[in-house]
Amino acid sequence: MTPWRPASRGGAPAAPSRLAVLVPVLLAAVSLVPGCGRTVDGVPTAAAPSDRPTTPAELEQLLVAVVPSGLPRLPDDEVEPPAGAKRLEDVAGYAPDPARERAVLASYGYRFGWERFWGRESGPMTGLFVDQFQQRSGARAYAEDLARNDAELYGGTLSEDPPELPGNCRLLTVDAPVPQAGLTDPAAFAWCWHGVFSVSVTAVAETADDAVREVGAVLDTQLALLPPA
Repeated sequence: MTPWRPASRGGAPAAPSRLAVLVPVLLAAVSLVPGCGRTVDGVPTAAAPSDRPTTPAELEQLLVAVVPSGLPRLPDDEVEPPAGAKRLEDVAGYAPDPARERAVLASYGYRFGWERFWGRESGPMTGLFVDQFQQRSGARAYAEDLARNDAELYGGTLSEDPPELPGNCRLLTVDAPVPQAGLTDPAAFAWCWHGVFSVSVTAVAETADDAVREVGAVLDTQLALLPPA
């Protein structure tokens, strides 16, 4: 993902984001990684206004544990590349130019994040990405740039503050497969900012409508668990 694109690139296609990189890789890897039948349970607890996480481990405690579709949660260490805690260097590693990406993320005030996935050996999949920044402006800029970049990559319809989602969100619906981008089923992608947090959710489902419903429900729950904006 390259959230900032210099003017010299003009109308060139955007580099893929974390969602763009991980969705096709995960869909292929779930059936290849041994032990992916093991699921993980847990009950998150909403944070008080003053309880912003100070470490990735504290952020993990605020993440959604189950999704409305009922898909089993994939253990972080059984996804390739591994999900779970993310530092600036980890996120930068998804980009074609990690060194430049590190500088971009640092300029946004990126602190840390967490990734979580639900799915089976094939079929529907849901992914959650929660990232924390030093300032609200960094979280918003990051979410908006991710939305623009993935809209260029996948096509589809990008909506600002759609009625299906909470406020401060962008929604991309992809009704048909995009094989050149590794997407083999309908999908929905959402990016929101909530105070110093950027929250991204993606769902691959039998229909785009099913994916949108999954994304919206996960976002409602996840945003309620984070400290108030």
